[in-house]
Amino acid sequence: MEATDQERLWILRAQQGDEEAFARIVEAYERPVYNLAYRMLGSSGDAEDATQEVFLRAFSHLEGYDPARKFSSWILSIASHYCIDRLRRGHGRQVSIDEFEPERWLPDPEPRPEEQAMNRDRERQIQRLLARLPDAHRLVIVLRYWHDMSYEEIAQITSTTESAVKSRLHRAREAMAEALEADARQQSADHKAERMAEHVAPKAI
Repeated sequence: MEATDQERLWILRAQQGDEEAFARIVEAYERPVYNLAYRMLGSSGDAEDATQEVFLRAFSHLEGYDPARKFSSWILSIASHYCIDRLRRGHGRQVSIDEFEPERWLPDPEPRPEEQAMNRDRERQIQRLLARLPDAHRLVIVLRYWHDMSYEEIAQITSTTESAVKSRLHRAREAMAEALEADARQQSADHKAERMAEHVAPKAI
């Protein structure tokens, strides 16, 4: 997300204490921050709490924002560090089906019911795969594929090098591919077991 002249004006005014201008910034970046937090923490409730905390921290540190840096990178850096700290403290939870709210971040083309079911299944699978990754690997995957960030931007946010980012991405992709293969094998085995059970089940008289 590139900064516009209007956004730069909001930032300048917010740095001077204009709360209405900061509210405009929140409106512009609330969704990306929430998306990152949801992917990292795996719970809509935790993501909402994290989003509020991130913007509180952003407001209190706004004077230190460097206009030469992309604001999106700056705000997502705050979100990334907060989520990693929260996970290290053990406050992150695994995704709950009851809490899953795809309408909060998926496009809304009003898909048919069967498409909605497929989307929910796919998103739950993605969230399970992400939850298996180490925190640092999960973060680079989310920044790269959900926020379309460059290696350079991710390196800035994660305070590491581009080569380290590429290495983490490679390992994360390999781990997710292996997990997908394992899930597929398990599903195949479960399906075979179900078919065998149907054949050996006693028939009703």
